[in-house]
Amino acid sequence: MPPTLAAVAALPQLGLRALTEVRTDLPVRWVAVSELEDPTPFLEGGELVLTTGMRLSPDNVVPYVSRLVERGVAGLGFAVGVIHPVTLPDLVDAARDQGLTLLEVPQPVPFIAIGKAVSRLLAAEWYEDDTRAFQAQRELTRAALRGPGPLVARLARELDGWTMLLDPSGEVRHASDLARARRRAAELAPDLARLARETRTASITLSDKDDHVVVQGVGVSGRPRAFLAVGTAERLPRVAHTIVGSAVALLTLQSESPRTTRDLRSALAGLLLGLPPGGPAFPASPVRVLACAGGAAVLDALGDDDQCLPVPLPDGTIAVIVPAGAAERLMALAHQSGPVGASDPAGLDSLGHALRQARQALAAARRHRAALRYSDLPGQGLLGILDPALAQGFAETLLAPLGADETLVASLRAYIAANGQGETAARALGVHRHTLRARIQKAARLLGRDLDEPAVRAELWIALAVTANGAGPIGHPGH
Repeated sequence: MPPTLAAVAALPQLGLRALTEVRTDLPVRWVAVSELEDPTPFLEGGELVLTTGMRLSPDNVVPYVSRLVERGVAGLGFAVGVIHPVTLPDLVDAARDQGLTLLEVPQPVPFIAIGKAVSRLLAAEWYEDDTRAFQAQRELTRAALRGPGPLVARLARELDGWTMLLDPSGEVRHASDLARARRRAAELAPDLARLARETRTASITLSDKDDHVVVQGVGVSGRPRAFLAVGTAERLPRVAHTIVGSAVALLTLQSESPRTTRDLRSALAGLLLGLPPGGPAFPASPVRVLACAGGAAVLDALGDDDQCLPVPLPDGTIAVIVPAGAAERLMALAHQSGPVGASDPAGLDSLGHALRQARQALAAARRHRAALRYSDLPGQGLLGILDPALAQGFAETLLAPLGADETLVASLRAYIAANGQGETAARALGVHRHTLRARIQKAARLLGRDLDEPAVRAELWIALAVTANGAGPIGHPGH
C-alpha cells in the first residue's frame, strides 16, 4: 500500500499543520503542484495537491474544493507566506464541509521537499512489496515442487485468505479450506461455466459481503485447463496480485506438459498395447542401455537431455536408454556420478537383453569406478555362445568340491584372474602370499586339478564366470 496521508502529515521535517480532519485510510499516490483554478484534468486521483493559492479567492474556493473531491485527490496542501499570509478561511470552511483534508505548508518548506519525502515513502513501500513478492515467489516455488496441493495451501497463507484450484468443470481439486471451497465453488459455478467457454485464459473479480474473490484461468493456450480462486477480506493490493500471478504461472507450468512428454507417454502406452515402438519421443534405433551406479545424481548429471530415457531400478541403479550415436557423450556425463556400464548397440525390440549386458558391464566397472562397455569385458564372445543350462550344470559340477567356502572361491577367482601369478592375486585380495598359496593348494586338492595347467584355469574361469551370475544370463566377467 502507498503511504497514507496521515503518515505524510506526521513527518516532522515538513512541519505540516492539519486544518481539517486527516483521514487515516487515504493513500497518497503522488504529489502534484498546480496553480490552476481547475487542475483536475491533469490528475488521476490519490494525489496530494500543493498550491500557493495564486488563483484562489473567497469567490471560487467552494467549486475548487468540489472539483478536487470529485476527482478523488488525497488532500490539499496550501502554502502560506507566498501569495496569502494565512490560509484562506473560506477555503478551510469549504474543505471541512466537503470532507477534504487541508494541510497548511509553512513558508520555509518548499514544495519539492514534500515531493521528495513522499517519493521516499513510495520507494520504501515498493521495495517492501518487491521483497515480499520475491519471498512469496520463493516459498510458492518450493511448495510447487511438492505438487499443486501444497502450492494452493501456501498461497492461502501468503495472502491470509482462502484459495482453491478447480478443474474446467468447476470441481474442486485442491483447497486450503475444503468445506468453504465447496460452498464457494457452487456459488462460482455460473461464472466458471462462462469462463470455461473462453478461448483464451480468463479472469474475473467479484465482491460480496463476505470477501473479495479473484478467479484466474490456468493455461497458456486454448480454454483454461483449471481455475485458481482466491478470496480475501480486503481487495488485493498490487503485491498480492503479483503473488497470485506467480502461483498461476507455476500451476500453468505444471499443467502444460511438454510435447515431448506427451509423445513419450503415448509411445509407452503403445508398447503396453503391443504396438511397435516409435514416435519422436523414442530415440532412433540402434540404441545402447547404460546401467549407472550414481543413483539420483545421474539424473542431475544428464539434466533434461531429451535424448535420454532414464529408468530407476529396484537395486538403486539407473538404467538409461540412449541413441547409440550419443552414447559416448552421455556415458561421460553419467560417469561423473559413479561407475557406468554400457550395452552393445541394440534394437528397440531387444532392450531387455541390452539391459542385462549393461548390468554385467557395470558389475566389472564397479571394481575400478570406471565406465565400461560390454564389448570391453574379457571373454564375452565365448561366454555368449554357451547354452545357459548346460554351462550352469558344468560349472556347478566342476566347483562342487569347494562347497560353500566363499573364501576359497574368492581366492581361486583372484588366482585365475591373475593368470596364476600368486603375488598379484595376493595383493588383490589383501592377504599374504603364503596364505594365498595355502588356499590354492587346498582348492587344487579338493578339485583334483593341476592349477598350473592353462586348460584347467580356462575351464575354471568359465565356471566362475557362469556361477557369478547365479540364475542370470551368461556373460558376467570372470574376474
